[in-house]
Amino acid sequence: MRVRHTHRNTAAFSAHTAAFSAAAVLATLATLATTGCSRAAGARVETDPRPSAETEARTAAEAEPAPARGSTTELEALYRARTDSARMRFTPADVHFMTGMIGHHAQALVMAALAPTHGASREIRTLAARIINAQNDEIATMQGWLRDRGQPVPEVEIEGTTLTVHGAEHATHMPGMLTAEQMGELDEARGPEFDQLFLTYMIQHHGGAVTMVHDLFGTDGAAQDEAAFKLASDIQVDQLTEIARMELMLDERSAGGDEPRAGGRSP
Repeated sequence: MRVRHTHRNTAAFSAHTAAFSAAAVLATLATLATTGCSRAAGARVETDPRPSAETEARTAAEAEPAPARGSTTELEALYRARTDSARMRFTPADVHFMTGMIGHHAQALVMAALAPTHGASREIRTLAARIINAQNDEIATMQGWLRDRGQPVPEVEIEGTTLTVHGAEHATHMPGMLTAEQMGELDEARGPEFDQLFLTYMIQHHGGAVTMVHDLFGTDGAAQDEAAFKLASDIQVDQLTEIARMELMLDERSAGGDEPRAGGRSP
């Protein structure tokens, strides 16, 4: 009897102990869960809800995607960078050529402007108008070339037969340019005499421009700038073409007649 009683007591004690242990475990888990939630809540309270400046900058950058490789924007940026770089590849010889050719072209404008008022033939007036249009455009191009590269830009002033080039002393002393005496002689001529002198002196003048181009191309390192090379090449071709045309016109006048003969070649 005592043994069975003791056994029942022992079993009851074990059951009571197990129940207590289970309750203790549950209490511990509940405590840990509560602590974790409290810490998380505490962390949320202590954190500044506003984004930092670095975060805002990163968000803005992500909102504006970089140009895709090969896109129009990227190609335009690349073109501008290469263009700016190319503008820096010029030499003193390039600057000298542009500056001198501005003054050289300006004298051709003075000569051509005399045609309408000096009894020039129709053919000479047409040639003079073409020279004025072409060389005015080239003067503007050369002034822009100098300006884009931070170089002094000569300004042209014409009053009658008096030419002044401001900002470039050497610009009126280039190859082929008429002397003051020659310009005066041309200004005094009229009619057929004017035509004859105009062609003679303009051939001389154009020949000087061709010489200037040859000098530029013969200078080491010069004309590597794409714009300078193209302009100089165009001037050379145009001047040589007009020289050939004017020589033919001069020959026709020597053979007789102010205007081209029937079937003659016009400028």
